[in-house]
Order: sequence, then C-alpha cells, then structure tokens
Amino acid sequence: MKPTIIIITGLSGSGKTVALRALEDSGFFCIDNLPPQLIGPLASIEAEAGGIKKVAVSIDIREREFLGSVESTLLPLRGRYSIEIVFLEAEPDVLVRRFKETRRPHPLGSSDMAIEDAISAEVKLLGPLRDAADMIIDTSAYTPHQLRALTISLYAKAGAAEEMSVSLISFGYKFGIPHNIDLLFDVRFLPNPHFVPALKELKGTDAPVREFVLESPETGEFIERLSGLMDFLVPLYIKEGRAYLFIGIGCTGGRHRSPVIVEKIASLMKEKNLSIEVIHRDM
Repeated sequence: MKPTIIIITGLSGSGKTVALRALEDSGFFCIDNLPPQLIGPLASIEAEAGGIKKVAVSIDIREREFLGSVESTLLPLRGRYSIEIVFLEAEPDVLVRRFKETRRPHPLGSSDMAIEDAISAEVKLLGPLRDAADMIIDTSAYTPHQLRALTISLYAKAGAAEEMSVSLISFGYKFGIPHNIDLLFDVRFLPNPHFVPALKELKGTDAPVREFVLESPETGEFIERLSGLMDFLVPLYIKEGRAYLFIGIGCTGGRHRSPVIVEKIASLMKEKNLSIEVIHRDM
C-alpha cells in the first residue's frame, strides 16, 4: 500500500492549522510549514521505514521562495505515493474579518500595506498551487468546529480500504449556499415550524420540530424519493472512484426543516454502511 500524503495549503486565515490538527487527531504524522523540496525525501524515509503510512504537511506563503518549484517537485511524486493537495480559501471580506478578530498580522503585510492588498497579493502568488490542487475548499461559511469535522470525515480513513465519505450539510438560504456542494436540495416547500409559536425557538434536532416536519405527507414522499435517488447515485459515484460527496439541504434559515431532513437522510444512509458526516451550518 502506497503511503498517503495529504498536503494542506491555501490562503492565510483560511483554516490550514485547524485542518492540520484535525488530521493529526485522525492518526496522521503532521508537519507544519514544510518546504516543498523536502516532501520527497520525507516520503522516501517513511516508505523505507515501513512505519508511518499517513503523512500530512502544510505549505503556505511563509515558504514563498520555494513555491515556484511546487509543480516540478510534487508531480513526479504522484506515481510513487498517494498524494492529495487540499487548497483552503475564503472570501476576502471573511479573511479580513478573521485577521482583525485575532489581531494577527498577515504574513505579507507591513505597516504601509492594507490587509486587503496583502490578501490580493497572496492570491496571485499561490495561484499555481491552487491550480495543482485536487480539492479546493472555501471555508467562508465554516466555523473551526465545522471545518475540523469536515476534515476528519474526509480523511480519517485515508490509507484504509476504499470508502466514500458522504457529508450532509443543512443550511439556510438567507445565509448563502455552502461552497463545495455536489448535490443541492431545497426543502423550503415543506411546512415551516418557524410560524408555529411553540416551535419557533426550537431546533431541527428537537423532537417536537422533528415530529412536526416528518408528519407532513409531502415530507414523507420527499424523503422516500430522495432516499431512492441516493440509492441510485451513491454506488455510481463510488464506481467512478469518488472519495467524498457533499450533499446540501437548505431551508430558509437552516434552523428547522433542513436539519430534520439531513438527520433523517443520514440515518437511512448509515444503514447502507456508508461513512456519514452531518454538519448543521446555521442551526
């Protein structure tokens, strides 16, 4: 079995540290801020030792003098090792807010450069690395906890038997559609607990809300049809060789209907022996 190497990279403030720590907690041997030229020697040492089979390294703008050789450094390794490059990014206004909240300087920033300009410069410098990425994750709408859960769901079983990871994400349309979604379903046609005084302040994971949503005939038919669609699609995605599938289910605010449906579909899909991760983004 080829050693698995996950390369975490991306824009400063996008969550690389959170993702790397999640991989470390999932059994990966992790190294922060490793120059790209050292990835090959590191992989050779681990392969010869025959011990560590899962390695994760982070590369960022702090190693910008090495970034020009990323393509020539990484591409030859793909035939020898199982390598996946994950590029994290976020909307500029989100990155600005994160830097201001943490009061940390941007790696490219200076006293006479605005954060916005530093972010713009970093986007250009990391362009070749983004182009080489196998997966691009926009973390704009994710909390650190949600990003950690997503990372673990994707890579906790890396290097083990092939198995597709399915992430079910509930969300509210008024807060925007999550990025990186493969399949998107709108459940705003279902009866809305928001307009029931006794249910308005509850969540979709609370029993009264769950019972209210599930007792609707439209909900029952929708779940039956969606479950059948998943039974049809998932084996085809697995056959295609997909390692992960993101399914978004949205309602108006992401608090009531979509969490109920996500929880129900997740329970049905778990019966199919799939690796399921549930994220309630806006609940």
